[in-house]
Amino acid sequence: MPNPKWRHSKRRKRARRTHDKAAMPALTTCPVTGERHVMHRAYKIDGNLYYRGQLLIPAKESGSVAEA
Repeated sequence: MPNPKWRHSKRRKRARRTHDKAAMPALTTCPVTGERHVMHRAYKIDGNLYYRGQLLIPAKESGSVAEA
């Protein structure tokens, strides 16, 4: 790999790096549950898994005894 021929100043280096910051994630509100979540991601509410306002996987019933 080639190396730089001249040293760049601190100001030039920092000016280049100002755009390398992480952006805030896009949040939206679910029309069904009213919860805020990251867009284009599935999200859990009370054990239920939702995506785009639709229930994908319902929560498992707690307190049920497994039969042997």
